[in-house]
Amino acid sequence: MQQIEIRVKGLINQKWSEWFGGLTISHSDLDETVLSGLVPDQAALYGVISRLRDLGLQLTSVSSEEIEENSHEHNQLQKRCSG
Repeated sequence: MQQIEIRVKGLINQKWSEWFGGLTISHSDLDETVLSGLVPDQAALYGVISRLRDLGLQLTSVSSEEIEENSHEHNQLQKRCSG
């Protein structure tokens, strides 16, 4: 499981969250969109990046951090995916 944060130039409406796998969409003061949340693996991360590319959005940063299988974040994602 990975905690990710992706920043892109421009603003994406929060209604797109489901299309981006349920990631949280917020906006910074710099006219950027920030997508954050949990993804199961690198393939899912690359899938999100591909969708951003397909929309023609410019990446400004991508960060990911591996989280432990028994962490609170991991349990929250399992609940979201199964329910």
